[in-house]
Amino acid sequence: MKLKNLVLFAPICVSTVCQATDLLNNEQALGKLLYEDKQLSFNRNQSCASCHSLQPSGRNRINRQVPGFVDPDNVRNGTSVSAGSIQDSHGSLNAPSVGYASFSPAFYWDTTDGLYKGGQFWNGRAGTLNDQAKKPFLNPVEMAMPNEWAVMKRIKQQAQYHQLFKDVYDVDLSKITEEQSKTAFELVAEAISTFEKSSTFNKFNSKFDYVLAGKTTFTPLEAKGFELFNREDKGNCAACHVSEPTRNESGLTIPPLFTDFTYDNIGLPRNVSIPNNPEPNLGLGGRDDIAKADPTGVEIGKHKVMSLRNIALTAPYGHNGVIATLEEIVHFYNTRDSLGVVFNNNSPGFAKTGWPMPEIVNNVNQDELGDLKLSIAEEKAIVAFLKTLTDDYPLWGHDEKVPPGTQAPFLISP
Repeated sequence: MKLKNLVLFAPICVSTVCQATDLLNNEQALGKLLYEDKQLSFNRNQSCASCHSLQPSGRNRINRQVPGFVDPDNVRNGTSVSAGSIQDSHGSLNAPSVGYASFSPAFYWDTTDGLYKGGQFWNGRAGTLNDQAKKPFLNPVEMAMPNEWAVMKRIKQQAQYHQLFKDVYDVDLSKITEEQSKTAFELVAEAISTFEKSSTFNKFNSKFDYVLAGKTTFTPLEAKGFELFNREDKGNCAACHVSEPTRNESGLTIPPLFTDFTYDNIGLPRNVSIPNNPEPNLGLGGRDDIAKADPTGVEIGKHKVMSLRNIALTAPYGHNGVIATLEEIVHFYNTRDSLGVVFNNNSPGFAKTGWPMPEIVNNVNQDELGDLKLSIAEEKAIVAFLKTLTDDYPLWGHDEKVPPGTQAPFLISP
C-alpha cells in the first residue's frame, strides 16, 4: 500500500464533536474523577489510573511527555503485571493500553470471516466499554471490592460526587439504597466509559496522522518501515494491524487504528517472571462461553490484536508482558521460528540466540509471522515507523512543519 492512497482521506473532518483534550463535559469530568479515585478500591490504594495512567510513564524524552495509558510501574521497572489493592495480589496478564480502546466494537462473531472480533480485555470477556469499566472494581486481584453496593457506599461518602451525579444523571446519591446499587453502578460505568471516549485517550495527533494529512513527511527510515509494514511478502504487519482508514457504525471515517479487533495466538513464550508463575492464560478459548461453542479448541491461546497506536510507550509487550522492548517484539515476529530455542525468558540467550517454545502450542499463527526474513536494518526501519504512532507529535517532534499547539488533523468522537 502506498502512502499517497491514504492521503486522499486527509481533508475529511470525521467528528461530530471536536473538543480539546482538556475540555471535558460534566459526564466526562465525573468519569475522570471515578477513574482516578483510589478510595473506590478495597484498601483505598488502587484506581483505574493505577494500571492505565493518565500521566507519562517512562524515563526517556518522549515517555516523560506523553501518556501511554498503561501501568507506569511496568514501563519503568520492566515488570509484566500489575499489583492489586490487596497486598501481594497481582494480575496474571499485562495491563493493555486504554488509548483508542473505545473504538473496539462490541464483541461479536463475524460470520463473513468466521472470527470473533471486538470486545475489551485480552480475551474479550467484556463485550462493551461499559462492561469493561465495571469489572476492575469487583475483580479480587484488582480493586477487590466485594460488590456494587460497597463501591456505591464509598462514592456516597464523598461530597464531590453528589452534585455531579445530580447534574449528569439527575440522581440523588443520598437516597441510593443497597437494592438500587446495581442500577447506580451502571451509571458509574457509563461515566467512566464516556470519559474513555473523550479526546484524552483518542488524540489522533501522532506524526503518522500529520503525514496522513499531508502536513509533514516521514524520514527515509520511517518511510521504509511503513513500506515493510504493509508488504505482504515482507513485514506483513498490516494483515492484522490494519493501516488503512475504516468507517465506524455511524459511517464516520476513522484514521487507521492499527488493529482488526480479532484474536490470535502469535506463539508467545511463557513468562516465568510473573509472580507465582501462574499457568498460561488460555485467552479467548479459556472463556466458558467460548469453550462451549468451540468443542475442538480452535480458540485456545488466542488473545486480542491490540491497536499499535502509542506502542512505543507501552512496554512490556504481549498479553503476558514477556517481551521487554519494541525492538524485541519486532525481532520476535521476524525470527520466532528461525532464531533457535532457549529454555525460558530468563535464559541468557533469550531474544538473542533463541526463543522459548510457545506457552500455548494450539493454534499458533504459522502464516503471518515467525520467519519473515527481515534483515536487522529492516527491523530497525519498522521500529522507526512504529514510533511515528506516538501521540502528541507537536509536543515531542520538534518539527517546524508541526509546531507546538498545532491542532490535531483528525478530531473524532467515537
